[in-house]
Amino acid sequence: MNFNAHFDDISENYLFAEVANRTAKYTAAHPDKKILKLGIGDVTLPLAPAVIKAMHEAVDEMSQKQTFRGYGPYEGYDFLRESIKNYYKTFGVSVGMDEIFVSDGAKSDLGNMPDIFSVDDCVLVPDPVYPVYVDSNLMAGRKIIYANATAENGFLPMPDKKVKADIIYMCSPNNPTGAAYDKSQLKEWVDYANSLGAIILYDAAYECFISEERLARSIFQIEGARTCAIEFCSFSKIAGFTGTRCGYTVIPKELVRGGRSANKMWLRRQSTKFNGVPYIVQRGAAAVFTESGMSEINKNIQVYRRNAKLIAGAMEELGVFFTGGKNSPYIWLKCPDNMGSWQFFDYLLSNAQVVGTPGEGFGENGKGFFRLTAFGSEEVTAEAVGRIKNLLK
Repeated sequence: MNFNAHFDDISENYLFAEVANRTAKYTAAHPDKKILKLGIGDVTLPLAPAVIKAMHEAVDEMSQKQTFRGYGPYEGYDFLRESIKNYYKTFGVSVGMDEIFVSDGAKSDLGNMPDIFSVDDCVLVPDPVYPVYVDSNLMAGRKIIYANATAENGFLPMPDKKVKADIIYMCSPNNPTGAAYDKSQLKEWVDYANSLGAIILYDAAYECFISEERLARSIFQIEGARTCAIEFCSFSKIAGFTGTRCGYTVIPKELVRGGRSANKMWLRRQSTKFNGVPYIVQRGAAAVFTESGMSEINKNIQVYRRNAKLIAGAMEELGVFFTGGKNSPYIWLKCPDNMGSWQFFDYLLSNAQVVGTPGEGFGENGKGFFRLTAFGSEEVTAEAVGRIKNLLK
């Protein structure tokens, strides 16, 4: 037998594993130093009371024979899909319950969705890019081409009609750059995909941070998207489910290629390889979209927005070029003094004990850039910003 040789095409170490490894080595060598982490995009505020209450009630149900649940529906319980459907209505989008698939997170679905595509399909991704988009396709042996996201285009590359692709990955607001497409820009991408017969895999994990009307909360706000797009969403960022694991993917019934329905193919894939999200977690997720749940969760989101504003304000004060910080929990900054990304990582860790994420871990165009996250606590973020300002002023 032989292992999959395409694993040789991906980096041996996952980006965030390397960040954790370097941080651990520094901590072991300097146990007296207080490390402040603004690197991995992990939330720090606890689950909302409405979510916890729903989960407790679900635990009690599981202890009684009359209300015990075993295997659930592969696509998710109706009560959760109904709440997701109603959430979409709040920004003017109509989706069917049978177009919603509940999963253990957007990362899983983004990595697994290529199962339904041909290995001969050509994949277009932006550079810099969230590593999962690239690695999951390299593992399958697909050809990948890159759309250059640079400071000159605001890290928002637009379609090039000379480039032909079958699968197009997009993330807006973007991870890692924090940049966000407006509706007119997304319309160009939708028209481009439809003209090619391509499919857009649209990562909307950070839609809850959008505050401007010119930006789309969902790609399905764009005319024509239902014939070319699949949307991936997460409870991790809106509701702090990073440790609880729940997300959902929307696949319109109109999305058909070669006589095959993407919706039906994904259901077949999920029913073969996935046994669903635990009932207790789905009950908690459904509570997110209740009136009390949204009220409580919005308070947490406001904390992260204030953190982003604080970091962005510091960059402006220091005269550092950056994107993000508004409509996004990420700040993507140019490393000072022409430092490389990992060079600046080590400099910041050694001299300010602040951890961020080196931009070159997201691709060639990330070299010389650095990502900070607003998901820390207010106290940690304020202290980290103070240390960065003292170091770079």
